[in-house]
Amino acid sequence: MAGSLDALLNIPYIGEIFSVTAALVWAFAVILFRIVGRSVHPLALNLFKNVFALVLVVLTAAVFGVALTPDLGARPYLLMIASGILGITVSDTLFLASLNKLGASLTAIVDCFYSPFIIGFSMMFLGETMSALQIFGVALIISAVLTIGQKKHERAVPHRELLLGAGLGTAAMLTMAAGIVMIKPLLASVPLIWAVFMRLAGAAASLAIVFAVLPGRKELLRPLARRANLRVMAPAAFLGTYLSLMSWMAGMKYTFASVAAALSQLSTIFIFILAAIFLKEKATPWRILAIGLAFLGAYLATVG
Repeated sequence: MAGSLDALLNIPYIGEIFSVTAALVWAFAVILFRIVGRSVHPLALNLFKNVFALVLVVLTAAVFGVALTPDLGARPYLLMIASGILGITVSDTLFLASLNKLGASLTAIVDCFYSPFIIGFSMMFLGETMSALQIFGVALIISAVLTIGQKKHERAVPHRELLLGAGLGTAAMLTMAAGIVMIKPLLASVPLIWAVFMRLAGAAASLAIVFAVLPGRKELLRPLARRANLRVMAPAAFLGTYLSLMSWMAGMKYTFASVAAALSQLSTIFIFILAAIFLKEKATPWRILAIGLAFLGAYLATVG
């Protein structure tokens, strides 16, 4: 099985393919997280999705024969655990809280800060550079995201909730970007599945510690046992944590962080496409323009 995995990862543009896949899968997951977030606290939902995905990653490692405790020295382990705490424990909790405040559409717009944060960190700490054409492509993707904001939303968000939600979402993108850029150099030399496992293990362990000392933890955890919530949480965790995280980190591993970030940003556009298909939201001229800009930008970001 390890040989088939190696063959898959040698496909040309595999990093870009994984990044776009992560964006599409994440878009489906966001809709589900929004539904279940109405009855499950962000901390509890974050714990559930991380433990759920962690079990799946362990099974995946067994299938592909990937060792989960390789002899790499202490530093890689500590870096991955720290990345999981920052980029999953902190970032995902902030994101889910923002999603509850703003709803899927507005949260998706706030997500546009993700690409600039990744690109900025990559240039500052990784020495990555981008061609003028690639920078133009990234700018088109961000422009597409902002273009969607031209539509007035049917349900107004109170000003205080809007500011709080936007602040939480921006902080989520900042910590997510920092959490992945800090391990980008390490990703090139370690097994992908091990890296995903360690980040999830660090996140799950840190959340378990939080719940061990958190007052009122029983009330926060009780909704996790409800069958109606489980029917939504399980597919959301599979798509949004297991499949999306594997694809997202593979994109980061096999292409430039700045390019992977630009392509992952397409999740914002996919969310609006899915809303039109499944929620019957009208495809306005603004939305059509945004989709066109985003896909043109995605192409330009991968060339040169």
